[in-house]
Amino acid sequence: MENIQIQRYQSPAGELLLGSFGGRLCLCDWTQGKRHEQTIIRLQRGLQATYEIGNSKVTDQAASQLNEYFARRRKSFDIPLLFVGTEFQKSVWEKLTKIPYGVTLSYGEMAVQTGTPKAVRAIANATGANAISIFVPCHRIIGSKHTLNGYNGGLKAKRLLLEMEIEPRNGLLLPF
Repeated sequence: MENIQIQRYQSPAGELLLGSFGGRLCLCDWTQGKRHEQTIIRLQRGLQATYEIGNSKVTDQAASQLNEYFARRRKSFDIPLLFVGTEFQKSVWEKLTKIPYGVTLSYGEMAVQTGTPKAVRAIANATGANAISIFVPCHRIIGSKHTLNGYNGGLKAKRLLLEMEIEPRNGLLLPF
């Protein structure tokens, strides 16, 4: 059985667990998240692998890029990603990677962009199952009335990430 190399990363928004498998990042998950245990089990089963604590080239690069992101010196990532999920989930996660830094979309807008306008709940569920937070920026998905909702790292972390990316313009406050 192969191993998923994991290491902890302390961000300004909370602790994350980074994991790599086969030279790609498969995990960047909030350790205090409500779905953390489910995510860990899903990855282990999907990859038929065990977890091993230790750095890898990929997790070290991920930590370095996260440092740059939180220092506001990086707006996009170039780490190779490994999605573990259904084809629909993978398509949603791939679409999430295309949302630019500082831009937010509602679940409904995301559903339209994925070509499934009536699948808002399915989009929300796939977004919630994202195992690679920040690199796959599910924090950029907000409620239809510009409300913060549903984030595995908690709403405080989501707010911090969005406030960091979307600086108030002309003294205007963010809508959430």
